[in-house]
Amino acid sequence: MQRMMLKSKIHRATVTDANVDYEGSVTLDQELMERAEILPYEQVHIYNITNGTRFQTYAIKGDRGKGEVCINGAAAHLAKKGHIVIIATYASMEDVEAANHQPILVYVDEKNRIKTTNIGTVIKAWIS
Repeated sequence: MQRMMLKSKIHRATVTDANVDYEGSVTLDQELMERAEILPYEQVHIYNITNGTRFQTYAIKGDRGKGEVCINGAAAHLAKKGHIVIIATYASMEDVEAANHQPILVYVDEKNRIKTTNIGTVIKAWIS
């Protein structure tokens, strides 16, 4: 049996901008993507803590170290600058893999700087 499991999340990120005129996606600081193991164009789920909306889109790389979390396209109607969001990814796994799976949890401060993770400081080179 396949189970859909939380792969990673960026917890309580602050939206830095919302741009309705951009093609849909969420622009994320490259360091956040690496630490959460989110690939460019990977599907992400966004849970808006501020207003309760939930939506899906895909991630694109922003500049490294700037803390960017920009909601683009139609989703910009669901999240505004200053809103607090959770950005999550999921992966399908067999029962055996799912039983031992640990998601990557990335906790950030109000400027989207990484405070702590549950995986240490390993950064995946495959994103660069």
